[in-house]
Amino acid sequence: MTVARRAPHLLLAALAAAVLALALRNVTDPGAWPGWTAYLYNAIEIGAVAACAWRALAVPVERAAWWWMTAALAAYAAGDLYWVVAFEPLAPADIPYPSVADALYLAFFLCAYVAIVLLARGRRGGRVTGLQWLDGAIAALATGAVATAAIHPALSGSTRGGALVVATNLAYPIADVLLLGLIAALIGAFGRAASATWLIIALGLVVSAIADTVYLVQVADGTYAIDGLLDVTWPLALLALAAAAWVPRAIGRRREHDRLGVLAAAVAGVATVGVLVADHFVGLPAGSVLLAAAAAIGLLVRLALVSQMNRRMLDASERDAHTDALTGLANRRELMAALEWSREQRWPMTLALYDLDGFKAYNDRFGHPAGDVLLCRLAERLDAAVPAPGRAYRIGGDEFCVLTPVDGADAVLAAADAALRERGEGFDVHASRGVVRVPDEVRATGHALTLADQRMYAAKRGRGGRASAIAQTRDVLLRAVEERNPDLSGHVDDVADLAVDVARHMMLAPDEVEHVRAAAVLHDVGKLAIPDAILHKPAPLDPDEWAFMHRHTIVGERILLAAPALVPVAPIVRASHERWDGGGYPDGLAGDEIPLGARIVALCDAWDAMTTDRPYRAALSADEALAEIERCSGTQFDPAVVRAFVAVIAERRGTTLAV
Repeated sequence: MTVARRAPHLLLAALAAAVLALALRNVTDPGAWPGWTAYLYNAIEIGAVAACAWRALAVPVERAAWWWMTAALAAYAAGDLYWVVAFEPLAPADIPYPSVADALYLAFFLCAYVAIVLLARGRRGGRVTGLQWLDGAIAALATGAVATAAIHPALSGSTRGGALVVATNLAYPIADVLLLGLIAALIGAFGRAASATWLIIALGLVVSAIADTVYLVQVADGTYAIDGLLDVTWPLALLALAAAAWVPRAIGRRREHDRLGVLAAAVAGVATVGVLVADHFVGLPAGSVLLAAAAAIGLLVRLALVSQMNRRMLDASERDAHTDALTGLANRRELMAALEWSREQRWPMTLALYDLDGFKAYNDRFGHPAGDVLLCRLAERLDAAVPAPGRAYRIGGDEFCVLTPVDGADAVLAAADAALRERGEGFDVHASRGVVRVPDEVRATGHALTLADQRMYAAKRGRGGRASAIAQTRDVLLRAVEERNPDLSGHVDDVADLAVDVARHMMLAPDEVEHVRAAAVLHDVGKLAIPDAILHKPAPLDPDEWAFMHRHTIVGERILLAAPALVPVAPIVRASHERWDGGGYPDGLAGDEIPLGARIVALCDAWDAMTTDRPYRAALSADEALAEIERCSGTQFDPAVVRAFVAVIAERRGTTLAV
């Protein structure tokens, strides 16, 4: 910390040392001390004014509040200076009362009140709840009750003399009570956000209030003496207010129910009980008792509010534990509880598990926020589509569930299917579902979702699921190929149908069958890059033209790799003109190095070519084509594929052939 930044703290330390010196002087023999020490009292107060003004000048934050506090300290210090200059030489009976000094002293309270309000406006620490304001009110009422009881002797002595004298005497304790009540209210309301600044200000005001009370009592009893220990309290109070200006402002999160605010309410409750008990034994002023009673009522209201808040928090916590946060539907936990209840009651229910198709593509295109909005929209429609006692659930991601009684389930599920479908420009979102009857088809609750999940994915594969994206992309590319060569449509359909039958005969998985279908349709897509002069040349191709033609499978692979749904199809297309013996193109692969799908497509394409009329030759008969395929088994074609192919042709012809 630099010297410039340390200077205010050094000044405050020097003033604190001066307060100690003044206290020592006044408790010993003031006449034994040097004459200049008589001015320590006023020097401390002027130093406090300087320290507070320094804060207002040096730091822009809360400048107005600290200027008002500076004005408050300056008014009090000016009152003391005026008293020293004007009245110290006079005898007590000759001092006018009230005086200009009293006006300056009372101005301190007004300026301090404004300063504290301005500080409160800047240090709210976020939204202050009604409960926190109630805590502040309770703290203020309890403080007022205690303070009124404490200054009761001073109030009794302040009612002597003329009306103006009485009003002036009463103004001091009333002003002290108001300021203490205000600061207690702010500490109770703001809690930790009040920070140490409020506590130091409160300390200064408490010291000032005690000093004012004792002073009024001693003046009334005729026991006040100048240069006593009481005279140390007012400079100490002003020093505390100046020191509060230099307390670092705490910046941090404030919890909604701050412990400091709760502690303030608890202390207020103890104080309130103390005042009411004391009134029973010693008789306190009516104002103190009324304030304590109001604080007690506030505590009862607070107890009721806290009880209600806790009940709401418990209800909200339980609701959140069983509700999906995004859509508001019941969640997996609630679904499992409902399934368990259905099992225990033996009440037949239909469980349908839904998974959205096309939602990932929607997210990728429009973004996750738009995807969340779509999920909420579908969830709202699904909830409306399932009548009671049925219920809709979201169990995570893009998966939904419906649980409904068996009677009427078909109509409910049809409505749910419609609710989970949305189409628009460039997207088509719908749902695949798996259905289970509970408890008839499952013995344990946890098995219901597992079985529904298995059936849902089986339905997804049956409908195409991922294959739907493949089909859409495939159809676009096929249309481009057909525009280039209109005669190609029948050829690719025949090859694709035959390839699918062979793939199924060889027990390929459903996804692999779809890949074979797409490859069979698109195996010549690379010819889009072959010039018509080569593609439709009536004469034989020269070596360079053949080399160019042989690259069409590589071009086809590059085209398909651009479509994410067709990435698994691309290597099949690239290898669709390879030979089992390694004599094909473009990579010269042999045997099992060639993807099985490519071996199937190559054979089916060769069959279609042999059994179709060409400009340069007539089509072969089925028997002739089969004989040629058998002859090429082990050289051009995979023997296993040939066997499966022959079996498929035999099934189609209703005969049995052996290969």
